Amino acid sequence: MNNNSTIVRQNSKVKSIIKNSVTFTIIAISLYYAFGGIDYYLLWHYIITANFLFILIPIPVMIISHWIRAIRWKTILKPIHQGASVRNLFASVMIGYAINNLLPRGGEIVRPYVFSKQEKISFSSTFATIILERILDVFTLLILLGFTFLLHEDKIIALLPTNIDVAKISYLIILIIILVVFAFYPPITEWLINKFVKPFSNKFAHKLSEIFTKFRKGFAIIKSPNLYTQIIFESLVIWFFYALPLYIMFYAFDFSSQGMNFWDAILLLVASGISFTIAPTPGSIGVFHWIVKVILMKFYGVNGEQALAYATVNHGINYLLQILLGFYFIVKDRAWKLVWNVNLSNRET
Repeated sequence: MNNNSTIVRQNSKVKSIIKNSVTFTIIAISLYYAFGGIDYYLLWHYIITANFLFILIPIPVMIISHWIRAIRWKTILKPIHQGASVRNLFASVMIGYAINNLLPRGGEIVRPYVFSKQEKISFSSTFATIILERILDVFTLLILLGFTFLLHEDKIIALLPTNIDVAKISYLIILIIILVVFAFYPPITEWLINKFVKPFSNKFAHKLSEIFTKFRKGFAIIKSPNLYTQIIFESLVIWFFYALPLYIMFYAFDFSSQGMNFWDAILLLVASGISFTIAPTPGSIGVFHWIVKVILMKFYGVNGEQALAYATVNHGINYLLQILLGFYFIVKDRAWKLVWNVNLSNRET
């Protein structure tokens, strides 16, 4: 028993070292590409000469976007928990964001755990709603990605290598979406796993079945069709309020005089959304700066220092806001022990 316990701890340490190493490497590489070759005096000049009124105005808009996310979470929870406190939902959302900004993906476990303890409901059911949330966000992001491709097709194609067939990429994306949709239909999922995975590895097939079962559980929570329209509407409103601060901050750096409008903010939102989704770094540090800088330079001809100043200020405001509000609710709700316990158990597993 002691030997098994020792092995588990050693494996946990190895996983932690690998995870931290990957995170640090991604941060280092992305920061290198974001800040490499930059004139730091000019970068600082763009930051301190920005119109701070248009840096401050987005702050309440950002808070509203997080509040609406809490409202959508309440809608998702309705079939299993009536009368959820929006205040507790909002507090849990901000605590989760704060932890995500310090520990990659750590907030995805902390958020449902804190709320389930506050409201005294099942953690597994609450966690399933987070899975559903992430799926909704990914599908919304895919829709916005398709929309921005239609708006900026020429610019996006110009950035791609000349030997890439855009039509084939489009067909591949459509195929992936179809496969994802059908993957959540149990008979098809079971058939695919039994046909193509089980003959090679029973253990891996069983693990895949468990993963898809958890995903389906997230969908099964929404059993009332009358809630679908409300959830779709709330999802669109969330992403509108995510794009609005990006657009407002154009005026802080005088991008509006260069013809940049709200639809250009949507493009930045999609790019930053992808970075937050795929980058296992705390708060997408580095990756966000790099992607936004590249888009502003390649698409709009903004110089590197001004593009990076915009990305740094935008990211910094949102990052600090999430940290401050998250830790305010941790202190206010005396949730230190809950946050510590869930992160400790997560590291051990």
